[in-house]
Amino acid sequence: MSIKRLLYTLFLYVIFPIVIIRLLWRSRANKAYRLRWLERLGFVSQQAQTAKHNSIIWLHAVSVGEVIAAKPLIVGLMEEFPKCSLVVTTTTPTGSDRVNDIFFTQIKSQRLIHVYFPYDLLGSISRFLNAFKPKILIVVETEIWPNLYAKCHQRNIPVIMINARLSDKSMKSYRKVKGLVEETLSYVKVIAVRSLIDADRFSKLGADSRLIEKIGNIKYDLKIDQTQVDKGDDYKNVIKQRPVLVAASTHLGEDKKILFAYKTLIEQFPDLLLVLVPRHPERFDDVYDDCLEQLPDDLNVIKRSDFKQHPKSFKSQIHVIVGDSMGEMQMWYSLADLVFIGGSLVKTGGHNPLEATIFGVPVFSGPHMFNFEDITVELEKDELLMICEDEFGLIEKASMFFDRIRSQNDKKTHIKQLKDKTDKFMQQHQGATARLIKLISKNVTH
Repeated sequence: MSIKRLLYTLFLYVIFPIVIIRLLWRSRANKAYRLRWLERLGFVSQQAQTAKHNSIIWLHAVSVGEVIAAKPLIVGLMEEFPKCSLVVTTTTPTGSDRVNDIFFTQIKSQRLIHVYFPYDLLGSISRFLNAFKPKILIVVETEIWPNLYAKCHQRNIPVIMINARLSDKSMKSYRKVKGLVEETLSYVKVIAVRSLIDADRFSKLGADSRLIEKIGNIKYDLKIDQTQVDKGDDYKNVIKQRPVLVAASTHLGEDKKILFAYKTLIEQFPDLLLVLVPRHPERFDDVYDDCLEQLPDDLNVIKRSDFKQHPKSFKSQIHVIVGDSMGEMQMWYSLADLVFIGGSLVKTGGHNPLEATIFGVPVFSGPHMFNFEDITVELEKDELLMICEDEFGLIEKASMFFDRIRSQNDKKTHIKQLKDKTDKFMQQHQGATARLIKLISKNVTH
């Protein structure tokens, strides 16, 4: 073990009690953080027993966004490797929930196994690898774990980073420990980047340019889930022809800006319905309380979880729906006339705008979209994404849009034109998943 990795490992053991305290702290708002700690320490014998007769492909997707992006790849891998089981790990409870929801059937049939990602401690990693003996590790986006990658290298387990990305901010952070990062990346078999910008940034961190391949972005291979669309029928019956603004995956400090914009917009468009969907479940109740506090008493606010309990007469007079559920974003997008992407009016870096784009609706965001830099540039270029500098810019641009579609004829024309344009755009950028499956096939034995 190098001195750099030894110091890193010692540091992890020193701060480990703080990690546990942080889990306990987060569990105050989300009880799931109290559960399944043994999995995070690599104790997965029960799950490994389920898969003992099959070869294992291990895919790691940190949270919700990565799970959604990896869905077509996971499905493709199960088709390509029918005799293998997939172990899918996540770090967050929300990511765990998405895996269990999306792949419920595959988990039940034991074709896919889900556990939490092990901490990068020597014991945790060794226990996990001993239990599953994976033939390959596929890491979605940019997770750089020195002990894990070194252990995989020692056991001849190829590590492939897919959809690998580096924002300018992330690169500056990694440069502070460039020696350790460079050593860790030397254990990676292939770094499949989204763009040439990402390739250049990985090279600057010391990655061997011969290991970097520009594959493209798997997030363009998204598909509409018709079951989600069908779930929106109850809402369509209530909404009828009202204009709908969906504010998706909002963060702390952002919801109030959205509510301010909505209060202004509704003066001009009294039928406007706002669907406000916080990113994290522990904030659902707080956001609902913010709505009651900030909005006038004559504006009705309802939680998605309470929707069915109210009579139809009340539902027809709803002004704001708080989306207090997970895994239903496509349902909300299918109802939208305009979508605002959260995490962009605050310096979070935004969320994947393509998840809304595939529905052929206009997409707006704030200025902070650095987590989706390449996608943002392409969408802006084709005028499929509008950047708003602040909540006042959102008011101005949304007002212009809703004014343009006041009549149903204008709305239908606009929807068709935008959908045609969106379909063409997506087709031009798709195909990364198929290329990745070929790449993975070269590095794993069937």
